Amino acid sequence: MTHAPIADRRSSLRTHHGDTFDDPYEWLREKESPEVVAHLEAENAHTDAETAHLAGLRETLFEEIKGRVQETDLSVPTRRGDWWYYSRTVEGAQYAIHCRAAADADDWTPPRLTPNAAVPGEIVLLDGNVEAEGHEFFSLGAFDTSDDATKLLWSTDFEGDEVYTVRVRDLATGETLDDEIPNTAGAFFTPDGSAIVYTTRDDAWRPDTLWLHVLGTPVSDDVQLFHEPDEKFWLGAGITRSRKYLVIGVGSSITSEEYLVDLAGPLTAEPRIIWPRTEGVEYSVEHAVVDGEDRLLILHNDDALDFELVSVAADAPQGARRVILPHELGRRLLGVDAFRDFATVEYRAEGLERVGLLDYTTDAVADIPFDEPLYSAGVSGNPEWHSPFLRLGYTSFVTPGTVYDLDLATKELLLRKRVTVLGGYDPTEYGQRREWATADDGTRVPISLVWKKEFGAPGETPRPLHLYGYGSYEHSIDPGFSVARLSELDRGVVFAVAHVRGGGEMGRQWYEDGKLLHKRNTFTDFVASARHLVDTGVTAPDRLVAEGGSAGGLLMGAVTNLAPELFAGVLAAVPFVDALTTILDPSLPLTVIEWDEWGDPLHDADVYAYMKSYSPYENVRDGVRYPRILAVTSLNDTRVLYVEPAKWVARLREAGASDVLLKCEMVAGHGGVSGRYNSWRERAFELAWMLDTLGLAD
Repeated sequence: MTHAPIADRRSSLRTHHGDTFDDPYEWLREKESPEVVAHLEAENAHTDAETAHLAGLRETLFEEIKGRVQETDLSVPTRRGDWWYYSRTVEGAQYAIHCRAAADADDWTPPRLTPNAAVPGEIVLLDGNVEAEGHEFFSLGAFDTSDDATKLLWSTDFEGDEVYTVRVRDLATGETLDDEIPNTAGAFFTPDGSAIVYTTRDDAWRPDTLWLHVLGTPVSDDVQLFHEPDEKFWLGAGITRSRKYLVIGVGSSITSEEYLVDLAGPLTAEPRIIWPRTEGVEYSVEHAVVDGEDRLLILHNDDALDFELVSVAADAPQGARRVILPHELGRRLLGVDAFRDFATVEYRAEGLERVGLLDYTTDAVADIPFDEPLYSAGVSGNPEWHSPFLRLGYTSFVTPGTVYDLDLATKELLLRKRVTVLGGYDPTEYGQRREWATADDGTRVPISLVWKKEFGAPGETPRPLHLYGYGSYEHSIDPGFSVARLSELDRGVVFAVAHVRGGGEMGRQWYEDGKLLHKRNTFTDFVASARHLVDTGVTAPDRLVAEGGSAGGLLMGAVTNLAPELFAGVLAAVPFVDALTTILDPSLPLTVIEWDEWGDPLHDADVYAYMKSYSPYENVRDGVRYPRILAVTSLNDTRVLYVEPAKWVARLREAGASDVLLKCEMVAGHGGVSGRYNSWRERAFELAWMLDTLGLAD
């Protein structure tokens, strides 16, 4: 083994609520310091040296991933106006190429495109590979065409900090216009294509202001349409599918407020509030036309834990509410999409996503049936107000990403595309099932498993197992296919997801029971899931690797402190492991917004004490035999700063942890490196480390 970098201890006192903490590694926060950069580079060099023996396996895994992907491919075209829009990838190219082709006015069946074959009448709108030339990082943000299809708007980020520059192209001439708007968060055209609506961020990286830019005028003349001063609230905007209203939305993680601007009048008109904000009440709005009347479909949780769907008059939204779908505990309503003749309702029941069609006349909801016991499904890519088809996305642990069109006349599901997995993939060779662990307080926690059948069913004999978890923000880890995961399954690894509290898999209460002063449930649920898999003979502690990223990285840090003996290894990606330090500092990006999720330790002594009891960095224990740990981060991440895993790794080494690695991408953001080949290599690196930890590197 090479000698790991040892960070200097430098006293830095932090005092809150009568408690003083000496943070010896806070100096690593100075991102521009040559000393800090040198330390991160030394960490990378150490990681490279310690994983050098895996170079061959990494290359093998990369080639396996690459070899299963149809590198030259096309998406299913989506109809918008008189055009079919789609993207294609080309073998050897990192980024997608965005295109369109003219549509037959009377034919709504998407053309069946063939890889490596020319598309008649194809027009390339934007080539991500051209945009990325000369840049180590590239991310495409906004992408929109004007309703008359004559102009393209797109935005780019070359740093990984999610700050985008907007540009506009004349699609008739190919000319890039002089309208360039820097430092944006989101952007889209007004329906007539004469102007751009965009958002900018404040110093805390919070989208807070909405602007109107008229094409051909200086950015300095742009008009502010809306500003949200409350630092706990984000701002967003969009245009209804009916193209009748601009909707402006502000929200924290627990409170919403939305406004309408009628597009028949000037965009600069005073926005009309829908429902005034009430602490703890969330809602979302869709415009529908029912019996010739403009209505708003509002999904809300006002005295409705798992949400209720109501309809109100668009010109009097605070008036009488007509209940369409009453609150039903255990049926978590997730979203509504309104179309000319019907709406779709997406909801969650018994831990699975469901999609139903809402009849405007009867208020009846007819579910769209799917066959597999574990799956994910949702409405996807339906820009048109009226179409004979409804586009749906579908996947499972064993079924690759699938695009269906539901024929609205016959209710038949039409398969438009299923992602091709090269190399003879056969889904019948793999199994998936759900099990239930029992948490410390008696709560039953669902666990999803997927495996290759030739190695036997889980539980017949202890198997190498990869356990994934997240558990925050009501975000659900739903069943989904992964090409890269096949490299694990084909080597005998069982992949499992612990659907812990703090996520949304089992409804809103599942989330409420894993946040704020209940956050420890997230961690103990994961530990209970791991113990269940060990106790039932599915795996053993020396054959168990855990993984989580971002808030799931907090989960990894916490369970490593709680039950280090349960895991052979822990992979923590962009991990939120110095949570208390971050949430105490309102000057850091997003901190104030995050108080609704974690609590406000700056002003509340109880929250401070509770967070200090679980924050991974502050709870590393001396003399404990920690599992192998790989922490992965990015220098330009604005969501979870690189300093958190850097400090955590330094503290673990100080405590005596002998096999701890830090990998810091020096040009990347929260999502890691850009480009599909780069991403595959990054995942191959992580998989090689996990397989090595599981004793499967040979």
